[in-house]
Amino acid sequence: MATIYDVAKQAGVSAATVSRVVNGRASVDTALAARVQQAMRELDYRPNALARNLRRRQTSIWAVVISDIGNPFFTSMVRGIEDVAQGAGYSVVLCNSDEDAAKEARYVAAALEEQMAGVIISSAGRAANVNRLIEAGTPVVAIDREVRGAAVDTVLVDNEHGAELAVEHLIEAGYERIACIGGPRRLPTAQQRLRGYQRALRAHRRPADDELVRHGDYRQEGGYQAMAALLDEGERPDAIFAANNLMTIGALECLADRGISVPDRMGVVGFDDIPWAHLVRPSLTTVAQPTYELGRTAALLLAERIAEPSRPPSTVTLRTELKVRASSNRPSVA
Repeated sequence: MATIYDVAKQAGVSAATVSRVVNGRASVDTALAARVQQAMRELDYRPNALARNLRRRQTSIWAVVISDIGNPFFTSMVRGIEDVAQGAGYSVVLCNSDEDAAKEARYVAAALEEQMAGVIISSAGRAANVNRLIEAGTPVVAIDREVRGAAVDTVLVDNEHGAELAVEHLIEAGYERIACIGGPRRLPTAQQRLRGYQRALRAHRRPADDELVRHGDYRQEGGYQAMAALLDEGERPDAIFAANNLMTIGALECLADRGISVPDRMGVVGFDDIPWAHLVRPSLTTVAQPTYELGRTAALLLAERIAEPSRPPSTVTLRTELKVRASSNRPSVA
């Protein structure tokens, strides 16, 4: 393997000049830099990334910590992050916390130990993990979920407004008893979507009945169990708003197992669009989040934070969109 000294000999320059070219220093004469780059190509020289990172005290890698790698919501979001990162000269490593704050803490420790250039995190809910990055001087952006107690750049969607749109649509479609399958109580996204559900009911003079609310875990099984509880306990609802895509799938599975047809006997609206939502029958009404733009915006904020570490934190909130399909189209009664 060629060394920096081999390149220097081939180019007829000092090893220090080669080092300045490798590290992108502007102080090298253009002609000398061209000779060095030609010698590097001829010798197939590969700079020692580890040594460069030790000198710079950081890698050219961003860590992206998400809460559930199995959720299709994150696919487009991570693509948005990666596209910006690649354009800015960074690579991305993906970390899955499984909604586990302790596992998230281990990934944060790894990001610090590996001296990663920045972190984008969809937090499992503990400000301590994000504050640890801030205190170490590692640029960090919170995505999808606000981190209360941490002064950090944040990219969100308007969860409350999106949920309100969904429930207003069900009311206008003629449904009377509209239930909510909410997410984990501790998560800001779940709290905001529940508030949007309640706000729509109050705006139409409907009671916000706690008996019509069940909380799941943002997973398919949680949606199934919550739907079963709504069917088995008390007066049955005639419509359901599910606060994320996987719980919507679980609810639909439960309705199919019980022989309850959608939308005739149960209207359904989910939160988070699903790539195949228009292909299922009946097609699924959803609140669509701008997931690619969510990731892209977070990556742009991280790049800005790296370039300007001292600027005040900012928060960007993106809008949601209701995509009306067949699952909430209640048949007219003659």
